[in-house]
Amino acid sequence: MSQLSPDTPLYSHPLPEIEQWLRDQGCEQDKRELHCWRLEQTNWNAELWLDVEQITVRYIQAGENGQDIQRSFKYSLSRQDVEQAVFAGP
Repeated sequence: MSQLSPDTPLYSHPLPEIEQWLRDQGCEQDKRELHCWRLEQTNWNAELWLDVEQITVRYIQAGENGQDIQRSFKYSLSRQDVEQAVFAGP
């Protein structure tokens, strides 16, 4: 499967390519809720949801006082922009 072009908006790619891109980043898909993905890094953990109009990311206990931090990124952003924003961490 081809790699998503870094400067092409995510909405221009079929879902299987986006799912492979998430796997390549180390994400694991939830077996029951297929739109939900999890990512475990050394210093932080996150849950990602492939919503209708955006990718929503929740960084688990990454904020002050252990609160979750949630951010959303529209599919109109390029793969590179989303990758830099999401996978850099909270």
